[in-house]
Amino acid sequence: MNRNSLHTRPCGGYVMFVDMNSFFASCEQQVNYYLRGRPVGVCVYPGENGCVIAPSIEAKQRGVKTGMRLREAMRLCPDLVPLETRPERYRAFHIRIMEVLRRYAEEVIPKSIDEAVIDLRSYQLVYPDPMALARQIKADIRREVGDWLRCSIGIAPNAFLAKLGTELQKPDGLVMITPDNLDDILSGLQLTDLPGIAERMAYRLKKGGIHTPLQLRYASPQHLRRVCQSLIGLHWHYRLNFAEVDIMDHPYKTMQAMRQISAAQRRSPRVLEDLLVALCMTLERRMVGQQVCCREVVVNFTYAYSRQWRQVIRLPRPIQEGTWLLQAIRQRMEQFMLTHSCEPLINDQLTAMGVTVSDFIPAELVPLSLFEDPVREQNLLRAVYDIKDRFGPDKLLKAIELTENQPMKDAIGFGSVKDLHVHDET
Repeated sequence: MNRNSLHTRPCGGYVMFVDMNSFFASCEQQVNYYLRGRPVGVCVYPGENGCVIAPSIEAKQRGVKTGMRLREAMRLCPDLVPLETRPERYRAFHIRIMEVLRRYAEEVIPKSIDEAVIDLRSYQLVYPDPMALARQIKADIRREVGDWLRCSIGIAPNAFLAKLGTELQKPDGLVMITPDNLDDILSGLQLTDLPGIAERMAYRLKKGGIHTPLQLRYASPQHLRRVCQSLIGLHWHYRLNFAEVDIMDHPYKTMQAMRQISAAQRRSPRVLEDLLVALCMTLERRMVGQQVCCREVVVNFTYAYSRQWRQVIRLPRPIQEGTWLLQAIRQRMEQFMLTHSCEPLINDQLTAMGVTVSDFIPAELVPLSLFEDPVREQNLLRAVYDIKDRFGPDKLLKAIELTENQPMKDAIGFGSVKDLHVHDET
């Protein structure tokens, strides 16, 4: 190992990473005493072919894993309680937790619905003992948000190592990583134990002669760039040597709405059409919240046997409204089917569909038209979503949203939660 390859040392101060344990299931147990201490599996669709997206701590101890089919989970844990997701409940708990964290520092960056980074590097004099602060935060969350909510907290010179700390001790863990103990910690881990390294990346690193996290730490930046074939290699060098490359709060470059399609759903063309409508309306809501319009749409349909239909659509003008997105997609579908004389693209072989919008422009910069009034249209959309936010998403619907089915349930993932914090500064 070339220990002289290190170019970075801690610049002082610490970053704290807060990871709520089994968050969705814990929220359900928090509001329902009957569920406490019992194995719970939160599912989008709780039928036997459904998928467990969030097992409780008790369920994990019985072998239930995230992504496991409910049928298999019930075989492992016959007394598992399957629950349907309640996204609004999880969002409400998330916001309350963020309010607790923001009492201690302004630099709180939500990384997902159940994770947040607190940048304490400017607070060394205010909080000389970060371990004591972490214990106080744990106590505040239990007392003010929910006594059944537990979190693992990692403390380190950068966000990546702090995140690693949360992975080392669960549930309810508290780990501090310093220059003095980092090598000892890394020596007990495999490459895939590091957040962000899956089997494919581990294979690439091993091909380059890097078999352990400790070897990864002491590999030269030049070698890592060659092995990773990108700037990512340099980022790994920085992360494991205390430099910060992960505390960034970029504006949206893309927004995506996608959904896996169940066997029951794909049997109904009407339900599949309604799903596509729901995806477009989801993107409308996000663009209205961020006050942007898109100029490019990518539609991606996945079929059985890994077949795909993917189209990039450049829009004639920036748009925000979901009905315009839907119209652009349908026009491209009709054009493709006519040109290729193929069967309908929405059929019983569909297993997933996704719509991505990008190339954003601020809504106020959309050029005016002689025949249309985009400002009036945007103001109307904002008013619609203000009403939805205040009284509930189903209290005011467009005609296009009125269907016999409810094909696309409200869902929330573990990714970006920027939309929950749009108005934080107002």
